[in-house]
Amino acid sequence: MTNNEHQLSLEEQNKLMEKYDAESRTRKLTGISAGIVFVGLLAFSLFQLYTGAFGQFTAYIQRTVHLGFALTLIFFLFPAKRKTKKDSVPWYDYVLILASIIVCGYWPVFYDTLVQQFGGISTAQLIIGVTAIMLVLEATRRAVGLPIIIIAGCFVLYALFGPYMPGMLAHRGLSLEQFVQSMFFTTEGILGTPLQVSSTYIFLFLLFGAFLVQTGVGNYFNDLAISIAGRRVGGPAKVAIFSSALNGTISGSSVANTVTTGAYTIPMMKRLGYKPNFAGAVEAAASTGGQIMPPIMGAAAFLMIEFAGVGYWEIARAALIPAILYFAGIWIMTHFEAKRLGLLGLPKESIPKKSVVLKKIHLLLPILAIVYLLFAGFSIERSAIYGIGITILVSLFLKETRITPSKFVLALTSGARTALGVAAATACAGIIVGVVTKTGLGLKLGNGIVNMAGTLTTSVDIQLLLTLAFTMITSIILGMGSPTTANYIITSTIALPAIIALNGQLEAAIPILAAHMFVFYFGIVADITPPVALAAFAASGISGGEPIRTGVNATKLAIAAFIIPYMFVLQPQLLMIDSTPFQVAVAFISALLGMIAIGACMIGFWYKKLNWLERLLSLAAGLLLIYPEGYSDAIGLLLFVALIGYQLIGMKNNNKTQQHSAEG
Repeated sequence: MTNNEHQLSLEEQNKLMEKYDAESRTRKLTGISAGIVFVGLLAFSLFQLYTGAFGQFTAYIQRTVHLGFALTLIFFLFPAKRKTKKDSVPWYDYVLILASIIVCGYWPVFYDTLVQQFGGISTAQLIIGVTAIMLVLEATRRAVGLPIIIIAGCFVLYALFGPYMPGMLAHRGLSLEQFVQSMFFTTEGILGTPLQVSSTYIFLFLLFGAFLVQTGVGNYFNDLAISIAGRRVGGPAKVAIFSSALNGTISGSSVANTVTTGAYTIPMMKRLGYKPNFAGAVEAAASTGGQIMPPIMGAAAFLMIEFAGVGYWEIARAALIPAILYFAGIWIMTHFEAKRLGLLGLPKESIPKKSVVLKKIHLLLPILAIVYLLFAGFSIERSAIYGIGITILVSLFLKETRITPSKFVLALTSGARTALGVAAATACAGIIVGVVTKTGLGLKLGNGIVNMAGTLTTSVDIQLLLTLAFTMITSIILGMGSPTTANYIITSTIALPAIIALNGQLEAAIPILAAHMFVFYFGIVADITPPVALAAFAASGISGGEPIRTGVNATKLAIAAFIIPYMFVLQPQLLMIDSTPFQVAVAFISALLGMIAIGACMIGFWYKKLNWLERLLSLAAGLLLIYPEGYSDAIGLLLFVALIGYQLIGMKNNNKTQQHSAEG
């Protein structure tokens, strides 16, 4: 690795993570409590590996044991307040730990009684259920953050006070007993599908990522990115894009990705000449894009299997072209910005030798193996376990990548630690899903959005665009401050029904996967959309730029994420749904040309500086090309070619003028 002296120290990275990422605000325990946590994390991973390899327990036992581990460890590790003492566990957290063990142990101990029980719940069970709900909410507040708690709290109130709600939102309401029973004594609430996915697929893939990290794959991604893109125009920015895309395949957090890769790439971009706000924006936009990058997509792909009812490979295949277009858009705009500023690539001595990079190319094998295993039809759990085994085997090729016994244990504990926030978030999101299921709120909200769009127009096509726009705004708001998994669960539960509700009025129904991808994309870009924009704020902490301006620049760079979802809803060829290879190729090439034109518009530079009219024409050409339809493509292509010709002629004339001036 080169230029290490310019990286942020590990302590500085940790401070940034603690500031912007709730999952990083943990205690630094010592003594007996540290030992208990170590054993707990190790046991958590071993439990998940055992059930993944030899078969899960029944749903209630698998999920409550998973939740019990998560709650107990969260109350050990995460303080109630940021400024409290972080080297010991206060007495009240031991009370919460004991309560977590009791309520989550209730199901395994009384399983036979509970599954045979009919009717309501007893007073003891009511107390157990209320305690479980409160513990989940408090653990989620500590490990994930306040935004998801505010949303869940509103849904709890909605469930209990339904008759007092205005207009179409009114419902019969649930008694406290009914609410608690559905939330903790059925698989419709806390113990629902989100926690089921966390207790199976997601945990094992997080563990797979933890083992990959122990091989040093993160540093290798940086070296690989520098060797490929470092010498190009604006090289460091392109390194950030390439490295973040690779790290995104194993990272489940936009903020974590921003801090870990940005600690290296942002200072490098600033040294080359990029302004702080732009340098931070590049890293934030690229790191956020890691959450939409196959094969893992921030673990949301595994939730989508259950929520959308489609296979993993269909999801990964559908996400591929939009992800490529997303990163291509950022790449194009950083290229134009570098050309505008006259920035070159990195010097030759800063580029790792090819022999050094190729020496560690084997570190990519576990990721390729995972993709192959999933494509070949292996179960998700089995693929993750085989992926861990392959990672360990591949690590033995070189001494510096080798997973030693101590690294093996560290991977088990760090994987479990990473899973704590996900488990809490999915349990809390289960409350939201459960309320929507019991009250029919999703359908009401969906119909409300469609009706609101319908009052503004009589055209079905315009109503569709308005419905998508309202759904986009809803998804961005709901996604602010939430981790990827909870983000997708919330947006697919609350915002998605609007698109589904509109299907009955359309001649050609929107594919269910396209609808899920639409809300997922806009939930994710909340990480770079002001005013919350956590990834952009974290990047500004490294670059020294202004948080809001960094967020605005990141939003501009990620313009593809605001355009492409509309395109793949209107024309699903971009998701490779019901289309031939030729149609997919045409749609992809057309959209890529469109991103070039839109990138030029955003930066204001192509071959030379663009005036306001040229920028408008570039935007029009880009939108026409991105929309995969024959006439629009033809018009957009003509406009694209005309703009290039006009730019080249103008650049040639400028060169002649400069030459004559020099001669004079």
